Amino acid sequence: MKKVFTTGQVAKICKVAPRTVSKWFDSGRLRGYRIPGSQDRRIPREHLLRFLKEHNMPLGDLEAEVYNKILAVGADAPLQAVLREHLRESDDFRIETAASGFEAGIRAESFHPDCIIIDMALGRIEAGQIAQNLRKSADHQKTILLALTSDEPGEEVFALGFNDAFKKPFDGALLAERVRRLISQKKSEEP
Repeated sequence: MKKVFTTGQVAKICKVAPRTVSKWFDSGRLRGYRIPGSQDRRIPREHLLRFLKEHNMPLGDLEAEVYNKILAVGADAPLQAVLREHLRESDDFRIETAASGFEAGIRAESFHPDCIIIDMALGRIEAGQIAQNLRKSADHQKTILLALTSDEPGEEVFALGFNDAFKKPFDGALLAERVRRLISQKKSEEP
């Protein structure tokens, strides 16, 4: 994870000419510093991210570092509302939904979520197949899988490949806190 970028690197991220980045820097819109004794500029990561967010510019490869991405599978409207209320984009969370196992597979491949919440109300067999199919993919070996179940979670949930389970009905704030903790642990373990 890079901490400081050159104007050329920022230009690549923003898909603009390096001269444009220099103008942003010189006008004070993009904060950073000059290398002593040279005209070279350096832009710290946090200033670049702030600049991109303030100007609604795409984050590109930096998006994975900025947002904690959650995919909710089989979530009904009330569950989606609870997730969006407690895991807001302003708090660096992005939530997408999928209605079926097929849609979950497609979304997981394009969205690259940190955490996938699967409502077991889809049916234990389908929910289990989704979890097992995700675990077969090298891209999702470390993705957090969280089951929402209407009864006490037993060993069979973990045998299917889930990292954790949450019993319904539940407190949205507690679920959000659990998701935050799991994602934080996952990101701290990544190289």
